[in-house]
Amino acid sequence: MKQVFVALAFVGILVSLGSALVFMLKRDPQGDAGDSRRAGRMMRSLALRVGLSIVLFLCILLAWKLGYLQPSGISSQP
Repeated sequence: MKQVFVALAFVGILVSLGSALVFMLKRDPQGDAGDSRRAGRMMRSLALRVGLSIVLFLCILLAWKLGYLQPSGISSQP
């Protein structure tokens, strides 16, 4: 369950980042009439990515505090 949540959060972060890239690279054939609208959509996508990253980080910290996640790897003890 934990792995699914983390994987979905990463997918959401990557999709948000990709949509911001699409909005940034998309050209308007009529000129610059849609520039401000595209910029707003790009900024919303990037804000969503930052929000998802913060929520993921806080959820990982909460799971560690509640004991759902246990640290592993190299110990700090000699």
